[in-house]
Amino acid sequence: MPLNEYRKLRNFGKTPEPAGVARTGQEHPIFVIQEHQSRHHHFDLRLERDGVLKSWAVPKGVPETPGEKRIAVETEDHPLEYGSFEGTIPKGEYGAGEVKIWDRGLFEPMVWETDKIEVVMQGDKISGRYVLVRFKKAGDHGWLIFRAKD
Repeated sequence: MPLNEYRKLRNFGKTPEPAGVARTGQEHPIFVIQEHQSRHHHFDLRLERDGVLKSWAVPKGVPETPGEKRIAVETEDHPLEYGSFEGTIPKGEYGAGEVKIWDRGLFEPMVWETDKIEVVMQGDKISGRYVLVRFKKAGDHGWLIFRAKD
């Protein structure tokens, strides 16, 4: 089940986060970047794929300058409903803190492989071609993200 890990980490009686269900995606996949004021301030990049939002924590935010590389740590899949989630996750709960949408929009997948993802994003704040590549030195969940030249 695609959202088992997501649900296992949350108590939906206490958190306002959506429980959601995996479902068939939309014709044009969405992306969302959420600013997360938790134990460690970071940004979460989420890309729609296979009826869920594939997710990465990006500590320093998604790079806006072509060629600039940043660490991205793969996290559990989130339900599509999380793409519009903003709110406060209560203290003591997984991911406690304020979540705000920093940017969102549509994207076109160019490459989606085990070790490389390339998309063209069109949002309110960022637009362009972005590449995620596995960064094996950073462990099983480590990736690098960079803005590619258009």
